[in-house]
Amino acid sequence: MQKSKIFLITSREFFLRVRKRSFILMTILTPLLFASLMILPSLIMFLSTEESDKEILVIDHSQITEPYFQEGKGFTFTFDANANLEKLKKEFPQQLHAIVEISPLDSMQNVTVRSYSIKQLSLESKMAIEKYIEAALVERKIDSYSIENLREIIDQVKSSVTIKAFTLSQDGGEKVSVVEATMAISYISGFLIFLFIFIFGSMVMRGVIEEKSNRVVEVILSSVKPFELMMGKIVGVGLVAIVQFTIWIVLTLGIVTLLQLFIPMESFTEIDPNMVAAAPELSQNFVEELLGALLSLPLMTILLLFIFYFVFSYLLYGALFAAVGSAVDNESDTQQLVFPITIPLLVGLFIMIHTLQHPDSAISYWGSIIPFTSPMVMMSRIPYGVPFGELLLSMALLLLTFLLMVKFSAKIYRVGILMYGKKPSIKEVIKWIKY
Repeated sequence: MQKSKIFLITSREFFLRVRKRSFILMTILTPLLFASLMILPSLIMFLSTEESDKEILVIDHSQITEPYFQEGKGFTFTFDANANLEKLKKEFPQQLHAIVEISPLDSMQNVTVRSYSIKQLSLESKMAIEKYIEAALVERKIDSYSIENLREIIDQVKSSVTIKAFTLSQDGGEKVSVVEATMAISYISGFLIFLFIFIFGSMVMRGVIEEKSNRVVEVILSSVKPFELMMGKIVGVGLVAIVQFTIWIVLTLGIVTLLQLFIPMESFTEIDPNMVAAAPELSQNFVEELLGALLSLPLMTILLLFIFYFVFSYLLYGALFAAVGSAVDNESDTQQLVFPITIPLLVGLFIMIHTLQHPDSAISYWGSIIPFTSPMVMMSRIPYGVPFGELLLSMALLLLTFLLMVKFSAKIYRVGILMYGKKPSIKEVIKWIKY
């Protein structure tokens, strides 16, 4: 009988929420937002290439940089070493985007560069100008040494080192490992758990407060026990979260795929060489190595563990949020009681970020064992490899803590759900637990 009542409440909570306009709108609009965040940067870069060229006047008193300047996307350079800078600053020509003044060479073969513009000089232009002037100075200094074949020697001395990492199995087998892929999986899985606990745990709390303030809960409690009502509400909202999250993934991937069919995405990948020159060199096979490393990870194991930690961490915190909602009459009174719940979540988030760099440190270990932080921290450690004993201990403690917190939360819920007109203190809540 108890199970059937929890099932009825879960069904009621689920269908009540999925039929709301807010749920439908958020389910549709969120994938559009995600897809736009994925496509928009490339689209903006593509459209920006069609802007008219901006003229930059270069007043070069060093007389060495002009051969090294190249026209970039969106700007051109003109040179006039005899231009009257003071006059130009007072009567700034409309066709100019900026004026760049390069000082004469000093005793160390260096120059001072200043730019003047009505509007802020763009980052792309600034980086390109710096690169061109640096190239001119390097060539000037090389020539000053008068050493035969010095340029060829420097080119031969330059070296680029890329570590190709492998992880070894117990039988000595090796798999390609890319730390960027591991960090990405770790961060995404840990952050998603944090995000959904906070969003849907708060949804449970608001739902309890709403029913309590409308006195609907008094009618419901005439047929079911407080524990049944609390668990039904937590599970119902959890199912809403899973359904909405699944729809978000499917719609986002579908929208991005459609955009790739109708928009020439290959034109988005065109990168200005001026910007590339300022970025670190990447291996030509980096993308292939990244995909290979992702496929070499135990993705199915990570997915199953993500589901376990997501479900039981949500149930753990959902019970606590439900208890807070039952103890107050309106959402403005929840701050004092919600604060102790949010602290472990935030601590877990900070430890998770630390774990991305130090997965085997002491704070990462204890963060992945303590149940209130383990869902986020353990998910950030799993892609790096976690001993089976530590994983089993973490899962067992989370499960036991969930059962214990449900018991305590049910005691608070049982008393608080029918109390009106009084904001309980933490001492009173503790008394309810002991009752």
